[in-house]
Amino acid sequence: MKRILFILGLIGSQMAYSQDTLKPGTSETAAEKNPLDIGELKINLTPKGDKWLKFSVSSQMWLRSIENNPGTAVNSVPQQETYDAGMRRMRVTIQSQITPFYSVFLQVGANNQNFISGGGSGTGTNGAGKKAAFFFHDAYNELAIIPRNDFQTGLPNKNSLYFGVGLHSWNGVSRMTNGSTTKMLAGDLPIFNFPTIEISDQFSRQFGVFVHGEFDRLNYRFSVNKPFATNLKPSVGSGAVDNNQNGKLSFAGYAYYQFFNKEITATSFLAGNNLAVKKVLNVGAGFYTNKNATQTQPKENVFESHNTSVLGTDIYSEIPVGDKKKEMGLTLYGVFYHYNYGPNYLRTSGIMNPGTADPGFTGQKALEGAGNNRILMGTGNIFFTQAGFVLPKFSKILKVQPFFSYALKDMKALQEKGSYYDIGANLFLYGQNAKIVAQYSSRPLYDAVSKTIFDRKGEFLLGLFIVL
Repeated sequence: MKRILFILGLIGSQMAYSQDTLKPGTSETAAEKNPLDIGELKINLTPKGDKWLKFSVSSQMWLRSIENNPGTAVNSVPQQETYDAGMRRMRVTIQSQITPFYSVFLQVGANNQNFISGGGSGTGTNGAGKKAAFFFHDAYNELAIIPRNDFQTGLPNKNSLYFGVGLHSWNGVSRMTNGSTTKMLAGDLPIFNFPTIEISDQFSRQFGVFVHGEFDRLNYRFSVNKPFATNLKPSVGSGAVDNNQNGKLSFAGYAYYQFFNKEITATSFLAGNNLAVKKVLNVGAGFYTNKNATQTQPKENVFESHNTSVLGTDIYSEIPVGDKKKEMGLTLYGVFYHYNYGPNYLRTSGIMNPGTADPGFTGQKALEGAGNNRILMGTGNIFFTQAGFVLPKFSKILKVQPFFSYALKDMKALQEKGSYYDIGANLFLYGQNAKIVAQYSSRPLYDAVSKTIFDRKGEFLLGLFIVL
């Protein structure tokens, strides 16, 4: 039976081990054993078990109903509403302890594939969206300078320090910039938490060196990186665009103080949702900076470079509530971002966007463009908060957690602040091994000329997540 479950998990699953940060207690008895728990996918390389390989797999599949922005065509046909199914994330992770001091971390996977976008070599006139790229997300080596646990006694050290190099996600700015994608409170991360996503990084990763560890209750991570090259050419008098041809290094850091239970940060990923099984209160702050990362053209053939700097400060809390037998709990998160990418820098984005511009559309056009595009981020400020509550236990198998998210975006290039909402509920099966999430999202649309809000559109998501 375990082999059958393992094979099914490999067909549609996404990794959990590398993104666990708290080890919650369990009240399971032998009779209530989680059938999705197949144990560690681990190969011991020595009889003592001090050298090993571990594997993890996970998947996130989406079903959606999208209200398209005005002037959208899908597969060259004007369309106001689109239904689709897609693969948001599929990951396989390999973690290896080579010696007590040396480890290797690899994560590969594919993302954002639906019926018409996200494809690789199979995308073309005879079928779009096929054969999505399967690529390395993380690939780094790490050395334990001061290990988390003493190698001789096995007891935890008060302080720890690790050094690593490679393609990594030990990011700065905020907790959510280092967010786990298998332990999210909402149906997805808001994406503006990644300040250079898919511009000068590879799915929020850059090549570089990093350190991380703990100093008593202060958890920290800092990195120096070489951003991926960008070379967009700005139009005369327009806002800043991504152009880092000067090739400067980027610097990032994030630290948070843990007031109550401490988290285990064996990997970079920080949970956004542990079902409030333990009392947690963390307050953090971070940064990202890169000189000459963007460019403007104030006059014909006159180019100016601008530095990118992003600051973040946040608070994360999980609070068990009431009778322990009812397993209720409150999860809260709030973050404030200050972005400076240069004058009037503005980015739009739509996840697995099925739409393109309809050339025959003559109505009021949205600045965001077609499909489900929205204003993502830019020079300015964003405040984001979310909350979730685990309802009283009514089943040995199921847990229900309603949630709400809100973002307020104040971009310098726009004439009006924008409010973005998500509301939904998580249905957990056997903890966080499997969940179904239902979510409705609402986004404002800005007029392409006046830069003010003229409409709102929505999107309904039904997500099916499996984690082994």
